[in-house]
Amino acid sequence: MVLADPRLAAAREVLGAALVKRAVAAAQELARSGVIGPAGVADAAVAALPAGAATLTPVINATGVIVHTNLGRAPLSAAARTAAAAAAGYTDVEFDLASGRRGRRGAGALAALAAAVPAAGAVHVVNNNAAALVLAATALAAGREIVISRGELIEIGDGFRLPDLLASTGAVIREVGTTNRTVLRDYREAVGPGTGFILKVHPSNYRVEGFTASVPVPELASLGVLVVGDIGSGLLAPCPVLPDEPDADSWLRAGAGLVTASGDKLLGGPQAGLLLGRAETVTRLARHPLARALRVDKLTLAALEATLAGPVPPVAVALAADPASVIKRAERVVARLASAGLDARVVAAKAAVGGGGAPGVELDSAAVSLPESLAVPMRRGDPAVVGRLEQGRLLLDLRSVPPDDDARLVSAVLAAAGMDLS
Repeated sequence: MVLADPRLAAAREVLGAALVKRAVAAAQELARSGVIGPAGVADAAVAALPAGAATLTPVINATGVIVHTNLGRAPLSAAARTAAAAAAGYTDVEFDLASGRRGRRGAGALAALAAAVPAAGAVHVVNNNAAALVLAATALAAGREIVISRGELIEIGDGFRLPDLLASTGAVIREVGTTNRTVLRDYREAVGPGTGFILKVHPSNYRVEGFTASVPVPELASLGVLVVGDIGSGLLAPCPVLPDEPDADSWLRAGAGLVTASGDKLLGGPQAGLLLGRAETVTRLARHPLARALRVDKLTLAALEATLAGPVPPVAVALAADPASVIKRAERVVARLASAGLDARVVAAKAAVGGGGAPGVELDSAAVSLPESLAVPMRRGDPAVVGRLEQGRLLLDLRSVPPDDDARLVSAVLAAAGMDLS
């Protein structure tokens, strides 16, 4: 019996019976049609087994977009991956081992987040930044007005629009100013007894240039109304590489009562929505009934804590990479590929932050330029590699590739080109 093959029996423990049976059935069909002999069914079934029980495929991101939304945004650090794996079994996520009683859910992650943003009186975590805004609007402004500049009514990926999101909570959107210019007087004339809060949104995926005006957080805070700031990209403290990107700690010190941010963008952690601000405001949100529907699981809490407390995550490493070191890496990769007879060249490149962060900011980088014909086989290879196409060439931008993956990248290119890997 084919299923008794030791290799297939072992695969059932990892992949489950259904996936193994499917591979065996496909191999048997090949035998019935004469493509393979009966003796080759087990081998064909083993060859057809997927690498894992899930369909998500690991990818080497050589696009040059560091926080690539379509590729899962921030890659987790080794510490975060280890923490998530450890949390996959039973954990003390909501249990105090010392007392044997129920404990505060995710206490370690919340403590690490609070330590990372000293200006926050309290912190809370939900499942993404949109959820953080929904919770804030529902708890603080349902049936009331949210005052926001017309120039900050943003649309994010896949057609989701901020005004639609806010309106779904029962809040009334009070638009002020114009698309390109909003001044303090516009806010002052709009706020009143029916105001829930002023919302300041960082336009993290576009830039408005020319004849423009916007109101900074300190001036908004002077109006005596709660200011909620959405920084979006997840920067918790000032970043020397991105001096114009707002951060949570600075906005809180400037007078914002609440700041929302993403955990899986510039912070470099798992998908999460971060709520940071005045203790009474954050506590009110955390105790709202909707908070229960938006809470994160133990894997997210573990990965978030490890991101905050552990070593520098890959996103921060890529942002801070020395362009000269990236060029040297590209030269070494090209030398290896050229020695195998492949048409490979080093070219200067411009990488991007991505993920709705630092729009228009270009990062000096270097790429390995290859024949365009390799793009499809590389995307379908193991490991899958995604680059970008420019002027009839495939560019593998190394700014978004961890240095430890350079050898795997070389092997993937040679395999896609059908060359000897020895």
